[in-house]
Amino acid sequence: MFLLAIGVIVAYLIGSFSSAVWIGRIFYHKDVREYGSHNAGTTNTIRVLGLRPGIVVLLIDAFKGWLAVSLDFLFLRPSTEAYTVYFDVALALAAVLGHVFPIYTGFKGGKGVATLMGVVLALYPEALLSALLVFTLIFLATRYVSLASVTAAVLFPILDIFVFHQQDPVLRAFAVFIAVFIVITHRKNIGRLLHGRESKMNFRKKPEAGEDKPEGHKGVDGTAGGKLSERG
Repeated sequence: MFLLAIGVIVAYLIGSFSSAVWIGRIFYHKDVREYGSHNAGTTNTIRVLGLRPGIVVLLIDAFKGWLAVSLDFLFLRPSTEAYTVYFDVALALAAVLGHVFPIYTGFKGGKGVATLMGVVLALYPEALLSALLVFTLIFLATRYVSLASVTAAVLFPILDIFVFHQQDPVLRAFAVFIAVFIVITHRKNIGRLLHGRESKMNFRKKPEAGEDKPEGHKGVDGTAGGKLSERG
């Protein structure tokens, strides 16, 4: 059991690598958490730094979620193999919590969507493709990253259980947890969507002036940065 505990700690440390923060600091001399939505995730990275670094952040964050779960063999032993699925879910949770509360960068990270995508790739590869298809269709139709993320997350356990006939009760429960987690972390986005104030993603426009100013700057409307931006 000691090895399993070490594995969970390692997964948390892997998840704590905040690619958005480090890429911004090293290559652009910016902390993305001081701009736009103040979130260390893919969407805010695209808004603040551009599409290319945003794609890199997406890939790294997804990879660390997949890696954290895929390293389970390093910590499992014959006496603990019966707990494999529980251990994999624990690793997944640790990686996502590391992304949301990263120890290296002041416990202020992202919302965990990309990291969860990597986790899902490791645990639910078939359902992931369907969820990505849902995300893509909703995003292309609306240009709302938050709406696409929440819709795909809510449909994910339905796809996993009823379309792909997931039999493991632990993985079923974790699929439901993923949906609830994404809804909770996007509750402010949902509120803005309901009130028509959520920002759409436009890959062709340059970062808006309000989004390119650090936290504390007051725009003409009195809000930080001058404009509302999507918390992605």
